[in-house]
Order: sequence, then structure tokens, then C-alpha cells
Amino acid sequence: GRKGSRRKIASFSASGYFLFSSRSEWDSRLCRSRPIYLYTGRGPSSSAMHLGHLVPFLFTQWLQEALDCPLVIQMTDDEKFLFKGTYDEHTGDNLDHFANLTMENARDIIACGFNFHKTFLFSDLDYVGRMYPNIVRIWKSVTTNTVNGIFGFDGTSNIGKIAFPAVQAAPSFASSFPTVLQAARNSPMACLIPCAIDQDPYFRMTRDVSHKMVINHKEHKLGGKPALIHSKFFPPLQGAKGKMSSSDSNSAIFLTDTPDEIDRKIKQHAFSGGQESKALQEELGADLEQDVAYQWLRFFLEDDDELERIGKEYGAGKGEYWSTGKVKKRLITELQALVATHQERRAKITDEEVRKWMEERSIVG
Repeated sequence: GRKGSRRKIASFSASGYFLFSSRSEWDSRLCRSRPIYLYTGRGPSSSAMHLGHLVPFLFTQWLQEALDCPLVIQMTDDEKFLFKGTYDEHTGDNLDHFANLTMENARDIIACGFNFHKTFLFSDLDYVGRMYPNIVRIWKSVTTNTVNGIFGFDGTSNIGKIAFPAVQAAPSFASSFPTVLQAARNSPMACLIPCAIDQDPYFRMTRDVSHKMVINHKEHKLGGKPALIHSKFFPPLQGAKGKMSSSDSNSAIFLTDTPDEIDRKIKQHAFSGGQESKALQEELGADLEQDVAYQWLRFFLEDDDELERIGKEYGAGKGEYWSTGKVKKRLITELQALVATHQERRAKITDEEVRKWMEERSIVG
């Protein structure tokens, strides 16, 4: 079940499957940098979340449990409107659409098993006022040239896009949460950000202005800077060259998929690293690095010994797991259980429940 998935992800964190921005920073400073809080987020661009979206949250959930610390989760409904919003002269704009997606996505995130008493989930549209003093400080510290250089904006970009990076940077500082983290600008709290590698530019910009954001930053364990953990690439069904996309239902396993859909997608669309014939497979074995079913099992299979055995047998083309079909079948069983458990948990989460997680309240102590 899902608990096993979390343990699996935990073992990957130790083996470098999740890549720390700096191993020495993690080992020598961060784990001694109490107090600490986690910060992660999601841009709610689609109500259909897939496994690629879920993996970083499962990892964050494990981290919260392992470090026993508070967590803030930012829903960037403002960003999605600025980058993807539309306007119609009859119906107006679709900002409310992205606000509604926040509620939908929040259910999937809560279903990952976070600790309610130590987790604050917030929509930028709701919470931005509390962060505004820090957003203004970041705006003052970063030039338009810098932002354009990092993100590729130019004179044709709307002014919201250019201003937005400061909104994503602000939660990196505990003082953006005066009630939630009980933090002032001289707070010693260190921020740890588990995120995908594509978010790195935001936080490189953040680290460059950190000294201006934290009073007595030289006394802060990390100099006021947030620390990052980058999650390793989770391959789409079509293999490393493909892209998981909410608009292509065959590129990913969605959290709404039925057991039959999971079965069909893995069998038909999961890129195989196996050979073209039985004879070749028995002679050469599979290319495990290219094989999506095996790579996904590395994320989701609970039993390390079983994973090792599958890798050896499939890689050699011998034993129970000699063929692509056998490996895919094992993955299908695992994913069907994971998704079914997730759907069961999600179904119990009402709007009222989501609003409790989004209520401004202290999550420390």
C-alpha cells in the first residue's frame, strides 16, 4: 500500500535518488539547524493530478515524518492565472477557475497523509496579504533585468509575471508566517524546500537576496538562505524523451484512473527496455535504465530485496521476471493498490476539511 511507497521513497532519499542541493549542507548543517520547517507547493493548472505530481508530495510527507517538523504548502493559483489565464468579453476572466482548482488539488495533497497539526496549506489569492511585507522587500532587492535573465521574460510579458517570483520566494522566510510559524524577522528557523529541478531558478534568486530578509542573518544556521532538495526525474510512460502531460491521458497514470485504465496504459504505453524477441531477451536481458516499468518500481515497490531480484532477473533475461510482460504485471499490481488507496482517502475529504487545513493557525509547538 501507500505506507510502503513512503518507505521506498525514504530509502531513495538515503541513496541519492532524491538529490540534495549540497550533500554537505544536508549532513553537517541542516540536520542540526533546529528549528526547521519544510516548504513546498503546487501550481493548480489541472484538476487531473498524475503520479508525477504525487511523488514529490509523498517524499515531502516522508520528510515531515522523519524530521517531525512543520510544513507550509503554497498553491500558486495567482501564478497559473498570470501565465495561463484567459479573458472573454461576455463571461470575464477565469481567475475563479484556478481558485477552484486549488480546492480540487488540495484534496489530492491532503490524501498523502500529512500531519494536520503541523501542516498549513494556503492559496496565494487568500494568504498573500500576510506575506506582502516580505514580497515588497524581495521586489526592492531584485532588478527587472535579473528576473528577465533568469526566467526569459521581456517587454511583452505582463507585469504580474515579472512580479510573481517574489511571491514564490517569500515562503522561504519564516517571517512570512507570523502566526503559522510564530516567526519574526529574526527567526532562527531554517527552511528546507523539496522541489523539482525546474523550480531551481526561483530559489537561486531567493538565496541571492536572503541576507536582506533575515535580521542577524550571520547568526542564522544557513545564513538566512533556504536549503533545497531536488527530486530526481520521474520518467513519463513513453520513456525519458516523452513528457508527462495532463493534456495527454496516455502519457501518465492519473490519480482518477480505474484499475482497467492502469492495466491498459502500462501494457500499451510504458516504454520497454526489453529486447525484440524472446531469444534476444534471454541472451541480452533488458536495458533497465530505459525501461519505464522497472524505473517506476524503483519509486513505488516497498520491498528492496524484491526490487533487486527483479532488476537482476530482468537485466539478465532469466528467472521469474525475465520478460517485460512479467515486470509490467508486477508494476500494475503495485499501482492499482496505490491509486485505489489514494482515491479512497481523497473521497472522504470534504470542502470543509480542506478549509480547516487552510485556516491560519499556529503549527509549531
